[in-house]
Amino acid sequence: MRVLLLDLDDTLLENSMSRFIPAYFEALCGALSPWAPPERLIAELLAGTRAMDAGDGVGATNAEAFAAVFYPRLGVPRAELEPQILRFYEERFPSLRDLTRPVDGARDLVAWCRDRGVRMVVATNPLFPRPAIEERVRWAGFDPTDGTFDLITCAEDMHATKASPAYYREILDRVGASPDACLMVGDDWGWDVVQAGRVGIRSWWVASPRAVPPDTGGLTVGQGDLRAFHGWLAKHLEQR
Repeated sequence: MRVLLLDLDDTLLENSMSRFIPAYFEALCGALSPWAPPERLIAELLAGTRAMDAGDGVGATNAEAFAAVFYPRLGVPRAELEPQILRFYEERFPSLRDLTRPVDGARDLVAWCRDRGVRMVVATNPLFPRPAIEERVRWAGFDPTDGTFDLITCAEDMHATKASPAYYREILDRVGASPDACLMVGDDWGWDVVQAGRVGIRSWWVASPRAVPPDTGGLTVGQGDLRAFHGWLAKHLEQR
């Protein structure tokens, strides 16, 4: 194992989507209210998200796939609205930080891996633009610009989402690694375990040790919180 892929939300950063997404939509809709009513804006945001999820890893970037659907459907020129959206992420999005907290043990794990030359990727679902993802990386307790991570996946750079194994194939290409040299760590069984497994990457499932895996077909090397993973990884690397 030479490359560690780390999910962000509910892996490095405690972030309940049932609380975060409504608050995010409320803040974004408030910022963009002069251009569209909330129900219309949310409908077109979801349409743009579906366009990103349809990416095959070789076509448009997620950001371009989103833009090609979102702005025409909303009926507002991209040149007019996009600067306002970026302004929202710079000025208002950071206020959502209080809904989150760093996961215990995340900083220790990342520092330990960095000291041992393990390359790391923040393998978060790249539906958000870079400013929003880098902001959430900061909330998790890391500087996204200091070189700790070899790659932080975001909408501007990626050509698929976790809805497709193409997302993981693109990461492999970007970091120049084979599947058996990588390990994925994440909490979502479908996105983080199954899709990674479809390209040959095994996973550590961030879940209660008592949780029953939906599939026992050898997709995971173990399960538990990040501290349990850190202990497993230290033992695994020492044995090698």
